[in-house]
Amino acid sequence: MKPLALLTITAGAAALLAGGLYAASGTSLAEQSAIIPGGPPGGDATSRGSTDNRNAFSHASGNLSFSKEFDFKIGNAVFRKLWVSSPASTRSSDGLGPLFNARSCQRCHLKDGRGHPPEANWPDDNAVSMFLRLSIPPQSDAGREALASGRKAVIPEPTYGTQLQDLAIQGHAGEGRMHITYGERKVELAGGEVVRLRVPSYSITDLGYGPLHRDTMISPRVAPQMIGLGLLEAIPEADILARADPDDADGDGISGRANRVWSLARNRLALGRFGWKAGTPDVHEQTVRAFSGDMGLSTALLPDVSGECSIRQPDCRAAPHGASRKGAEVPNNLLRLVVFYSRNLAVPARRNAHAPEVRRGGQIFADIGCAACHTPSHVTGESTASPHLAGQTIWPYTDLLLHDMGDGLADNRPEGRANGREWRTAPLWGIGLTKVVSGHTYFLHDGRARNLKEAILWHDGEGRAARDRFTNLEKSDREALIAFVNSL
Repeated sequence: MKPLALLTITAGAAALLAGGLYAASGTSLAEQSAIIPGGPPGGDATSRGSTDNRNAFSHASGNLSFSKEFDFKIGNAVFRKLWVSSPASTRSSDGLGPLFNARSCQRCHLKDGRGHPPEANWPDDNAVSMFLRLSIPPQSDAGREALASGRKAVIPEPTYGTQLQDLAIQGHAGEGRMHITYGERKVELAGGEVVRLRVPSYSITDLGYGPLHRDTMISPRVAPQMIGLGLLEAIPEADILARADPDDADGDGISGRANRVWSLARNRLALGRFGWKAGTPDVHEQTVRAFSGDMGLSTALLPDVSGECSIRQPDCRAAPHGASRKGAEVPNNLLRLVVFYSRNLAVPARRNAHAPEVRRGGQIFADIGCAACHTPSHVTGESTASPHLAGQTIWPYTDLLLHDMGDGLADNRPEGRANGREWRTAPLWGIGLTKVVSGHTYFLHDGRARNLKEAILWHDGEGRAARDRFTNLEKSDREALIAFVNSL
């Protein structure tokens, strides 16, 4: 359950506050006063590097020891390295594919930032930093049991697996091409401002291995930014679960559910923290799954050298691979370095935090209810993997829980305990640097929102009340709120 508010503003007291703002039901005075951080967003681990260039997301944890900085730099090199198909003279870099979406981690997470949808469809543009998740409803009692137990998060599409790989090594065909068309929906804001939201529709063309199952479910995903992952991993599970309210027992319209996903390393269910639907439990497993699904590279935890090639793709499964005698194309020493690098990509310092408009926007953020899901602050617990990240007061603006975001954002594709309308609350720290780092301002799981205003207006379901309060704000107040979010 969410902590009881010190002072709850009831429906009967939901009158206009000074400045024309609405009080968020269930938000305490203490919570409202804590929206604007008094310290660095990543605690002592906050980046010490510059925030005015494309490397703003690529600095190491500010409290990383000198002796560990070398591991971080080597991990960065592995993160950036281009993998090649087998056989190759570069034995340490072969094993790519046979099917893949990118040749390196950096190709998806360019400069450690977020991906984007293609500006045009294939062949004019590709979707290197965006791909399609695939699955089908269970077709048997065994499939239904696997989902119910949590041992499987989804049932793979029989031919194409759980992810559409649009690229392949020489002599093999990619699985298909993602095709996007956009419609338009107009939203009118207070004061007469009109915003035109683009409404995407997804399909797959140029299928390389026959038709899709008739019940195939498709979910587009852009690569998320990489900062602060080790800090999010270190938030105590009990603290996350304490904010869950699956039955909305407090009646504030905000539920919040934890995803429970199968941990390969622990061989049991674990709390999901990462991915758009909180589908993986920790940075290690997130990395392993990316190596397998995105690049077709095997690890000790996912040892299939054919990646996601299905039994209906026999030539793919028979292709040469780069596995060593130990059976992994990405050996443990390289995997450890990539995981270490990913855990220690630092959160940048805030910009313009004390500007009057930004501070006013922070209060508006609280007043209209944004903080009900975008929980401003957490304190990290003990971390055996990263002791220097323990005991830090951090400001990620996420509860790491699943929330129903309405029909407009629904992918209608369940994943683990997440249903087709639910998404994990995305952290907001660093979001104002997206343009600097990634060269765009596309947001949400599929990049449909072209700026923060559009992203807010797409909120529905549990986010509808906050969205409606935003639309009813005066223009200057809307701009102040966006200035605050851009400062994070």
